[in-house]
Amino acid sequence: MRSSSRTIRPSGFSSPGSRAPPRHHRTARSVRLRPRGKAGAVVGSFPVGLWLIRGEHVLLGVVFRSRSKDEQAATAKVTASQPQQPRDPQAPKGRPTPKRSEAQSQRRTRAHSPTNRKDAMKAQREARRADLARQREALANGDERYLPVRDKGPVRRFARDYVDSRWCAAEFFLPVAVIILVLTMIRVPQIQSLALLLWLVIIVLIVLDSALIWFRLGKVLQERFPKENLKGVRAYAVMRTLQMRRLRLPKPQVKRGQRP
Repeated sequence: MRSSSRTIRPSGFSSPGSRAPPRHHRTARSVRLRPRGKAGAVVGSFPVGLWLIRGEHVLLGVVFRSRSKDEQAATAKVTASQPQQPRDPQAPKGRPTPKRSEAQSQRRTRAHSPTNRKDAMKAQREARRADLARQREALANGDERYLPVRDKGPVRRFARDYVDSRWCAAEFFLPVAVIILVLTMIRVPQIQSLALLLWLVIIVLIVLDSALIWFRLGKVLQERFPKENLKGVRAYAVMRTLQMRRLRLPKPQVKRGQRP
């Protein structure tokens, strides 16, 4: 039984002693195939020439060809098919055009910027000194723009006014403590007992007054500022009561008995 497999050889080559079959015995038709579509291979992968594959002549130089031009054409078509979105006129800079005065001040700032480290440190110290001066002035007159972060905001301002508008037992702690210290130095048992009793009384009054301020202020804050962050405001107010009125910072802006 003859084998049905055929040996594939390059066109133009034959084994020694073999003859080409007659023209009328050739069953395979010589067809030169051309590639379909835009796919291909890199030139140089295989030698260019005619190869016999299943009775067909294939031109490898056509099949394995460069596709750089086809890829460029496909990329151009995809780019052309994408819709062009309108560009925002403010997109390049993302901010409005500054006024002439602002632009001039910025130019002056850049012109006077320090050129070495020593001048930069000196300018930084001067800026810090100016900030501290503005902050001290704000603590004296209650200017909200330059107050420290812990004192800013309408909630903290209301807490300060609530404390400053009433008498607090804790603000007399320092004077009473000095009196108690002097009484304990006297070697008289009755006076020392009085000093101890006075010490207990002032401690109890401070605790009761602080608890009263804590709960009353919390209730008023919930009514006045329901949507504000009230964390730490009551402790801030209680700590302010421990200071004498003249030593409080920021300075009191309301009188005693005046409703905030």
